[in-house]
Amino acid sequence: MPSDAVFYQAAALCLTYPDDDFVARLPLLREAAPQLREFTDHATVTPPQELAAHYVQVFDFKNRHTLYLSWWRDGDTSRRGMSLVRFQDLYKAYGMEFTGEELPDFLPAVLEFTARTGNTDLLTEHRDCLTQLRGRLTDFGTPYACVLDAVCAALPAPPGGVRP
Repeated sequence: MPSDAVFYQAAALCLTYPDDDFVARLPLLREAAPQLREFTDHATVTPPQELAAHYVQVFDFKNRHTLYLSWWRDGDTSRRGMSLVRFQDLYKAYGMEFTGEELPDFLPAVLEFTARTGNTDLLTEHRDCLTQLRGRLTDFGTPYACVLDAVCAALPAPPGGVRP
């Protein structure tokens, strides 16, 4: 797996609920993706129950930190349905059927898609959403902001070459 693919897969894992499998993978994640080391170091020294409680506090109680990319543009409107179809259509174009428990715009699913295909279209199309999420996570003071920092830094430069 090329290094970009490893990074995107590791970022996807870092943004999923930190269950026992995540904790068991931490040493591998730490070595495989040095861009995520600040987060993986934090996760390594944080008791698993505390890590899980923090994840729920950050991502599950408010849309202010939602990992669903279409929500950032469309909110809870009928437009969001069309946006979700765009995600599913791109997955299908690459021979992937989205069957997860989450919606197809769930950031870890998008990162996993990018890891498997090398296609960054969904991430670059939602760069503004990622930037907003990163800012909110930074303001909240959560180590998950480090993961978003790394994801944003890994994206190809936008037209004009200036990164937000």
